Amino acid sequence: MMVERLKTFGDIQLSKPLLQALSEMGFEEPSPIQREAIPVALHGVDLIGQAQTGTGKTAAFGIPVTEKVNSKFQAVQALIVTPTRELAIQVSEEISKIGKHKHVKPLPIYGGQPIDRQIRALRMGYQVVVGTPGRLLDHLNRGTLRLQHVKTVVLDEADEMLDMGFIDDIESLLREVPAEGRQVLLFSATMPPGIRRLAQTYMNSPRSVTVSRDELTVPLIEQVFYETRESIKVDALGRIIDMEDIGQGIIFCRTKRGVDELVVALEARGYFADALHGDLSQQQRDRVMKRFRDGKSELLVATDVAARGLDINNVTHVVNFDIPQDPVSYVHRIGRTGRVGRKGQAITLISPKEYRQLRLIENLIKTRIRRQELPSLADISERQAENLKNQLIKLMQSNHLGSYRAIVGELLQEYDSIEVAAAALKYAIEGANVEELDDKNSDERLFGNTGAAAGMVRFFINIGRVQQIRPQDIIRWIADQSGISGNSIGMINIYDKFTFVEIPEKYASRVQSCMHQTMIKGRKVSVEPAKARENSGF
Repeated sequence: MMVERLKTFGDIQLSKPLLQALSEMGFEEPSPIQREAIPVALHGVDLIGQAQTGTGKTAAFGIPVTEKVNSKFQAVQALIVTPTRELAIQVSEEISKIGKHKHVKPLPIYGGQPIDRQIRALRMGYQVVVGTPGRLLDHLNRGTLRLQHVKTVVLDEADEMLDMGFIDDIESLLREVPAEGRQVLLFSATMPPGIRRLAQTYMNSPRSVTVSRDELTVPLIEQVFYETRESIKVDALGRIIDMEDIGQGIIFCRTKRGVDELVVALEARGYFADALHGDLSQQQRDRVMKRFRDGKSELLVATDVAARGLDINNVTHVVNFDIPQDPVSYVHRIGRTGRVGRKGQAITLISPKEYRQLRLIENLIKTRIRRQELPSLADISERQAENLKNQLIKLMQSNHLGSYRAIVGELLQEYDSIEVAAAALKYAIEGANVEELDDKNSDERLFGNTGAAAGMVRFFINIGRVQQIRPQDIIRWIADQSGISGNSIGMINIYDKFTFVEIPEKYASRVQSCMHQTMIKGRKVSVEPAKARENSGF
């Protein structure tokens, strides 16, 4: 499938391989931190970026790092230091995507992975190494990691590394990178004294870039989210549209291709939808906006960039079909509704693995977004029946039935009147009906037999009494991370080195996605479906 090619990334000139990769990743325009940081970093200047997670900072350093690396030279040229294994993997994946067409290979290095495998990988030659301080230092001391060709050092989430006691390790790493021609990019949400001292010692006249998150005050916007699986997402959206009284709605997708595909899927289901994205000419854009303002299309499906600057007063709903990667985008999106004192509703669709992103948004807006259950087919049928009755009454009152009376008159000579009316209704609405979903297990992953009570899934967690874990710790941790009620958590059995906990089946996939590999009491935990009791010995 053809991917739209960027000519430039905003005002930033980049090489064709990078622009192609950014297009494929769905990037359209730089975020504020990217717009400020990338040109500075490309010029080789030291940089202090004050920005939090969710502002697009990974690409803010990943793009210049990848652009400056010589892909033909098989030596470590850039070192990226992160506080945690998860962040190392995440940053490495992002750089792998950015460097796809430039053939730049990042290597993540962290504790918990066999060191001999990492030693073999380092021998193969990687231009970018992403790692945690302790394991990087280990390789440095063994002589398996050489930094003499490193030109760029990135310290990501520096304040987190300070809090975790890594500051000495970072200094040891920086001392091993040749000072001549070295560029240091430091990113930190806050600037405590320890980080300032680090900057003064190891950075050369750094430029500072600060990106603050927008504050959100939208008292008239009701915010809800629905959990759904990717495979039934369009049909879930159809159910929501059918249940909600949407006058006019804007639906946001992450990419232009996503917009086009969703418009086709919605039109196939009988909804009036138009696409709005960067590939439209000004004339096409004006035509789409006129149709929307005139009420000829009820749904506008748009990307973030395309929706900027829209001033429409009668939008009743904003739907995040794709949850935004940047929490600030969420604020901009939902601000399209609730204009001029009117009430509005913001609806977000998420899969279980996107709960963490939802939590970042909630932290930004300082509000919990309310969870709603997807409407059942029975709910929709009831709503449709009520709407149909009202429409039929209006038609009968209008008295413009003309030739239809003659057709019905002939049918009534052979068939029952109720059958004729029901058949006419079915014929009228069949094309607009949503494709039926199997309500049973529609939002659940099948976990098989885990030895739990009926309707529950039993999870194995690799922490226990040795870590001084109490039942209330488990309940609070699960409730905070996954957003489910503590009251819904079932049996908890704590042993010396592990714990079993039962979760309602409908929340099981969500809990596993949110909890696995997160931290509790300073320890990263594994959350896995338990084996049935008869096989486990407990």
